[in-house]
Amino acid sequence: MSFDGIFTHKMTQELKNNLESGRISKVYQPYKQELVFTIRANGKNHKLLLSAHPSYARVHLTEEVYDNPSEPPMFCMLLRKHLEGSIITSIQQVDMDRIIVFEMKTRNEIGDISYKQLIIEIMGRHSNIIFVDKEKNMILDSIKHISMAFNRHRSIAPGQAYVLPPQQEKINPFEADEEIVQTKIDYFAGKLDKQLVSIFAGVSPILAREAVHRAGLANRETLPKAFVQLMKEIADEIHPQIIITPEQKEIFYLTDVTHVNGEIKRFSSLSELLDRYYFGKASRDRVKQQAHDLERFVQNEIQKNKTKIKKLEQTLENAKKADTFQLYGELLTANLHRLKRGAKEIEVINYYDENGSSIKIELSPKLSPSENAQAYFQKYQKAKNSLSIVREQIELAKEEITYFEMLFQQLEAASPKDVQEIREELIEEGYLKMKQKKGAKKNKPQKPSLEKYISSEGIEILVGKNNKQNDYLTNKVARRDEIWLHTKDIPGSHVVIRHLEPTDNTIQEAATIAAYFSKAKQSSSVPVDFTKIRHVKKPSGSKPGFVIYDNQQTIFVTPNEELVIKLKSN
Repeated sequence: MSFDGIFTHKMTQELKNNLESGRISKVYQPYKQELVFTIRANGKNHKLLLSAHPSYARVHLTEEVYDNPSEPPMFCMLLRKHLEGSIITSIQQVDMDRIIVFEMKTRNEIGDISYKQLIIEIMGRHSNIIFVDKEKNMILDSIKHISMAFNRHRSIAPGQAYVLPPQQEKINPFEADEEIVQTKIDYFAGKLDKQLVSIFAGVSPILAREAVHRAGLANRETLPKAFVQLMKEIADEIHPQIIITPEQKEIFYLTDVTHVNGEIKRFSSLSELLDRYYFGKASRDRVKQQAHDLERFVQNEIQKNKTKIKKLEQTLENAKKADTFQLYGELLTANLHRLKRGAKEIEVINYYDENGSSIKIELSPKLSPSENAQAYFQKYQKAKNSLSIVREQIELAKEEITYFEMLFQQLEAASPKDVQEIREELIEEGYLKMKQKKGAKKNKPQKPSLEKYISSEGIEILVGKNNKQNDYLTNKVARRDEIWLHTKDIPGSHVVIRHLEPTDNTIQEAATIAAYFSKAKQSSSVPVDFTKIRHVKKPSGSKPGFVIYDNQQTIFVTPNEELVIKLKSN
């Protein structure tokens, strides 16, 4: 894990420099396992994110915007009661573990000074945020409750004494010299990186592999020097970075990782690094949990319509035999005198053929000669009538596939709030049934909220990330002469530049956003059409989000996540 004890050590220093002596003004709990604090310190407001997410547990300052529930959870209410207005007196790491303790001075109900602790344990799926009364060493509450049945060492629940996780008795790597490293490593046992992890506190596999890599031919002489030098570099100065490997995997760490090849993106702080690395990751994870049933439904609808088209195309193929059925009926009518009841087939001359060839026609033994002829005329009429109907059904099925593929792309880029709007759309369109709890009040429909970006020239760019937002943006918000953009023939977002005469650079940036929020997100040289809103029309009775347009120009861009993040932060 990149967020190891060393990373926690440096993050604690960063938080101390920014937040110590600060006052907590707001506490929010936007999601089940995450808290956001607004803290006034050093003359400015800071947002602190604390996450006990099983996959994305972390602590850092953030510039991200989080939606907050209208009814805060009980844990959030408790923290607000005790901590809003409190002063952060210190921020400390426990030994070299991934545990950070925030010490707060506050006042109780009768106005006396009281001391509280907020303890963040970053331990993968066992991560937790624990609120403690320091004077009593008693847990007031935690974001996750853990009973002795799950952990014999300690219980995490209100009223219990707070006990640290078991200590591992490892050596502090910042205090190790070459002699200590040399004597602790068994060079004959091999797996030197794993030995470094097991001996030194806070050292993760990525850091241990880096030390072994820098040692070159790792032995008693080279490895101790490389390890001690690496720890000295980290102690003196950090170089936060994300490495994008050739396989497009992202790895982050606080110093140069020379044993990993890839494109390096550097950051000015650990918080900025984590904000970028986790950009959208935790949100997409929550969306997957919330939208799992929707994704499955949408995929099933796509597959159902593909199967339907195959069957309809077979019907169409059969319908093309209409002329043959008509010919058989006419030939049988002309040869009624030759037909005998009970016959299974008859060979007749095809008088429409210049060469006078003969044709064998199958008959039903149960039908009379004239009934056999009428049966072929009926088949002809049925096939002829079905041609237009089948073609219409195929087009409708193709439209359904296009619609659901668009919804699937929107789910991939959706925020939790967007998912709810997509669910509402499917209910309104009759695809899903509304689940109304007994006694629950119907919520008043709210205006869709649009994502806002600011171009490098200060021009506002609005984005719709689902069909409700797209319709609202294009048909209600945008003015007639503003510029509208959409990926050409590719499912994606509607994008509007709130300016009548935007520069080429702003159009390029808006097109990049449109390509990023489309099915072609992972592609290069994506075609994006742009035209004025006056040339965009929504056909009567069409699906949500569907429009037609003309007078467009096309620009080719490559989706760029870094640019999208930058324009969002503007």
